[in-house]
Amino acid sequence: MNNAVFADITYGLYVIGSKNKENLNAQIANTAMQVSANPQKVTVCLNKQNLTHEYVEASGVFSVSIISTGWTLDDIGKFGFKTGRTTDKFADAKYKTGITGAPIITDRIVSGLECEVEQVIDAGTHSIFLGKVVNTEKFTDDFPMSYKYYHEVVKGFTPPNAPVSA
Repeated sequence: MNNAVFADITYGLYVIGSKNKENLNAQIANTAMQVSANPQKVTVCLNKQNLTHEYVEASGVFSVSIISTGWTLDDIGKFGFKTGRTTDKFADAKYKTGITGAPIITDRIVSGLECEVEQVIDAGTHSIFLGKVVNTEKFTDDFPMSYKYYHEVVKGFTPPNAPVSA
């Protein structure tokens, strides 16, 4: 099989955030999508070993911050290449907590949304969280970063906990 085919599927790049009591965590993900318009529902797919997965499971809420093309590899690395188990990812981040308490990044983000988990689907190494959208906010009219842009322009790579290795 040619795994490069998976890079041809159009993906965005997102910061998925959640909380566990007073603690916040977030991670980079390329798997978030709207699945229903009425009611508005989205899915995110998270590796079961990641702390954000643990927080979404515990709290039943998550946020999706849609990254703009203004983000750098350093910005992405802060949320994507470090674990929240040993690093405070929000130490220097511009963010706010929404109505669910989940963190929404506000710096160079196109928009954000908050969800309440309605269903969890086991997908092997990952879980798919189906969430009812309870709040949205538009921050800029910048272009959202695609996964292709991330690879070709930002020169990013696919971390080992991603759903697919290209």
